[in-house]
Amino acid sequence: MDRHDYQRQVEKFYARIWDAHDKSVIPQVLHEDFTFRGSLGDTKRGHAGFAQYLDAVHDALGGYRCMIEDLVIEPGRVFAKMHFIGTHRAPFMGYPATGQSVSWAGCALFTFTQDKVSDLWVLGDLKSLEAQLARNAMAHRDSGNSQ
Repeated sequence: MDRHDYQRQVEKFYARIWDAHDKSVIPQVLHEDFTFRGSLGDTKRGHAGFAQYLDAVHDALGGYRCMIEDLVIEPGRVFAKMHFIGTHRAPFMGYPATGQSVSWAGCALFTFTQDKVSDLWVLGDLKSLEAQLARNAMAHRDSGNSQ
């Protein structure tokens, strides 16, 4: 694979799997023994484990999107500087739904085996995310909209 192939796979991972929530693309991008450490701290293995994480995030955050801000590509590995955003529509990280938008920065290190991602380690700015969730929950409660 050349650098453009790696870039295309990472872009497909975010655009099709995450943004479009299209699980049918998972076998095209992720190795069958794929390991995943998500930005929320969960670790999953295989296509089914990852799909559970994907669904949980989409269930909690409507319109969830992953924006690639920068990519650093070398043979077999890609580093992505990311920004994540969604609308808090179901309980998430211990906070009730508020209908408010949340966003946070993150980064991801993709490791490839041949043409598929075999390992993905993602780190997110959870302190910023939790501060937004807490602030939104307090404002939601104070406005009399608590659930």
